[in-house]
Amino acid sequence: MERLSIEQSVFESEAPFDDTVQENPNNKHFIKANTKLVGFDELQNHHIIPVFAKDNEPTISHTDFISTVEDVVSHVFGFHTPSTIRVSHPIKGRIPEAKGKPSKELLPHEKTLYYERMMFVMEVPSIIESVNGNNLSLTIGGVKAYNRDNLYSRKGVDEHFKFFIGFKNQVCTNLCVSTDGYKGDLKVKSLQELTDEIYHLIKSYDRDKHLTNMSRLSNSSLTESQFALLIGKTRLYNYLPKKDKLKLPKFLLNDSQVSTVARDYYGDDSFSRDENGSINLWKLYNLFTGANKSSYIDTFLDRSVNSLSFTQHLHEVIQEDRYDWFLN
Repeated sequence: MERLSIEQSVFESEAPFDDTVQENPNNKHFIKANTKLVGFDELQNHHIIPVFAKDNEPTISHTDFISTVEDVVSHVFGFHTPSTIRVSHPIKGRIPEAKGKPSKELLPHEKTLYYERMMFVMEVPSIIESVNGNNLSLTIGGVKAYNRDNLYSRKGVDEHFKFFIGFKNQVCTNLCVSTDGYKGDLKVKSLQELTDEIYHLIKSYDRDKHLTNMSRLSNSSLTESQFALLIGKTRLYNYLPKKDKLKLPKFLLNDSQVSTVARDYYGDDSFSRDENGSINLWKLYNLFTGANKSSYIDTFLDRSVNSLSFTQHLHEVIQEDRYDWFLN
């Protein structure tokens, strides 16, 4: 199916749209919280595109972003899997002719819809690495959240995106993202700028360094008592006075996610504690990234990057045998 241009109307197709794609409940998803799976064609052909209020010019759409990344990835790596797309925060409306109709009587062509937030990932199946016995596939994706854009302005102001290149753990579909493979506030004014930035980020990503940093995590472990202390301190962290918190490495998971880490320390099929109660930091890192799946789209990638940097901090502390607030 040929992709429609951004200028073509959502109403050109009179086929009813369905914003509830059937999902296999047995599938493991890269993100869970408050999201649903959608297909590219549905997103492009049946969802309206927000515009800038002062000149009615269209924003860079979700599908423009996805297509741009796919084109760059194809140029750099060759074949990639189709993008898996998840969305949240639906913005529903109706055409003017249906202004007075009860909701239950609306016809499909009288409804409008777009999602404020979208995240997608694609894999490069030709690049598979192994870390601590787990196969990792090179994975690329991004986030577009319209709530970060100033839609009350004119076309030409900065539009905001998040983009990453990293790995997906095939055991659990946890995403492994590092700081040099992530741009948390990618600001562009056009598709050409977006293309250039994505190409630059992919080319500058140090894959070997990322893999080395993750591989080292299995060389350090926490005892059961250290893990228990860590869980307690991460709960205290958000209530510290600001001046004390600034002296510590950032920890972005919330209390509910810390509880998930504690639960999975005992019960996770792949990354739970050893028989003696200890847990190496590669397993702990995967408990963090697993718990992060409950994050909303707009915070997911920042917490993913933080999970690795925080676990690397623990590794350095243990290897250097020095004091750390989280462990002592």
